[in-house]
Amino acid sequence: MEKTNQQFDQAVNKCRELFLKKTKDYGTAWRILRTSSLTDQIFIKAQRIRTLEENGYSKVGEGIEDEFIGILNYAVMALIQMELNSDELELDTEKATALYDHQIAVTKDLMMKKNHDYGEAWRDMRVSSFTDLILMKLLRIKQIEDNKGKTIVSEGIDSGYRDIINYAVFALIQMNE
Repeated sequence: MEKTNQQFDQAVNKCRELFLKKTKDYGTAWRILRTSSLTDQIFIKAQRIRTLEENGYSKVGEGIEDEFIGILNYAVMALIQMELNSDELELDTEKATALYDHQIAVTKDLMMKKNHDYGEAWRDMRVSSFTDLILMKLLRIKQIEDNKGKTIVSEGIDSGYRDIINYAVFALIQMNE
């Protein structure tokens, strides 16, 4: 599991680097988005990955890896939005980075626990399966959002976002092996 720990950090660092660059370019303009809008952004990216997987090519130049990076970053943004729940739109780079790092740390801890219990079964999965699992999680999140966050037995929206982050990390690891 040490290999997974290191690979997780490498994949996330690439995503974090892009997040920080975009934060310097755009500030935290994403703070205006409701979590449901972030869910839809992730859905668009996951649908695009599925289309690229099925068609085998891209007409706009960005590939599957770029989309998984975007999915991970949007899911982190959604978790931050859920945690902050305030009208403070602009966050300085230091605070945005600290919030990003906190969400990643909580998500990585969850991944390590699940990875222990599942015996790294994800290593035998196809990248296309991660795409499908992300889409399924998004449909579940959308249903929970439509139900105003109320569930009977299901995990909450935050758990769905955390699973999406971990699936995106697994896909990035698989693509770079």
